[in-house]
Amino acid sequence: MSLVQQIEQDMKTAMKNKEKQKVTTIRMLRASIKKVEIDKRESLSDEEVLEVIIKEIKQRKDSQAEYEKAGRKDLFDKEQAEIDILSVYLPEPLSEEELRSIVQTVIQEMGVSSKKDMGKVMGAILPKVKGKADGKLVNRLVQEYLN
Repeated sequence: MSLVQQIEQDMKTAMKNKEKQKVTTIRMLRASIKKVEIDKRESLSDEEVLEVIIKEIKQRKDSQAEYEKAGRKDLFDKEQAEIDILSVYLPEPLSEEELRSIVQTVIQEMGVSSKKDMGKVMGAILPKVKGKADGKLVNRLVQEYLN
């Protein structure tokens, strides 16, 4: 079953179970996917759908930061609920140890040792861990190994 089909199925189930928050979140996700499909003029692959989901989660995390500054716990919690719903569609996240191993391997393969090569290393690692690891954590680990 493709990711889009799974999202459709989950929406039907949520509607039957009258899960209002889940229905709203999945509808928003479907709208975002449809917008990208219209812009590209073709159906999206699972990997492209995953990129849309990651983008939506990132937007919600950014909103959470703003709501936290403003002291709006209610809106912060609403965003967290949406993140939890969307996170179901992400692949299993890598542990920090698995991520460290990937970072070390890439650095060794590329034969780099200075911080000026950080962009090259990040460019090689991020496609491998897309959707499975936070970019900030990857950045921190790369800096750690290049120091």
